[in-house]
Amino acid sequence: MPLLGVHKQGQADAEHRCFERCAPMQLNRSNSTNTVIPVDASKYSFDINRDLSVSARERKPGPPERIEGMTVGIVTMENDAPHGGEVHPDGDEILYVISGKLRVTADSSTANPLELESGAACIVKKGEWHKVEILEKTQLLHITPRPNGNHRPK
Repeated sequence: MPLLGVHKQGQADAEHRCFERCAPMQLNRSNSTNTVIPVDASKYSFDINRDLSVSARERKPGPPERIEGMTVGIVTMENDAPHGGEVHPDGDEILYVISGKLRVTADSSTANPLELESGAACIVKKGEWHKVEILEKTQLLHITPRPNGNHRPK
């Protein structure tokens, strides 16, 4: 018996193409007959809404879109962010380094920046202004609280 949500390769490819064309879409049982939906994480972020439903949103340049919930993204960074720091007043942020190396400096602890390499993570507490500096090309998983937040100019 096949596993739930596992399809023939052609069907999965067609669903993937449809997903890219139709995104953003809600990824829950209430409006999809598929229980497993492929998402290209290099192009889309995931929004975990307050009701715990998940939707995918195409990444765009500029400030993040504000939602009620958490945004999960996997990004590849070669340069520092185009701002001088950020803050998330709605909750804690999780940063996990998949590959590469970066430095996180919190305003409350500028003398003790934290360097993270592949496999390392940190929690940036709610309301903490912080800056992320890229020390080498980095692939980063972030789980960021929304809807509020702010950035400082460089």
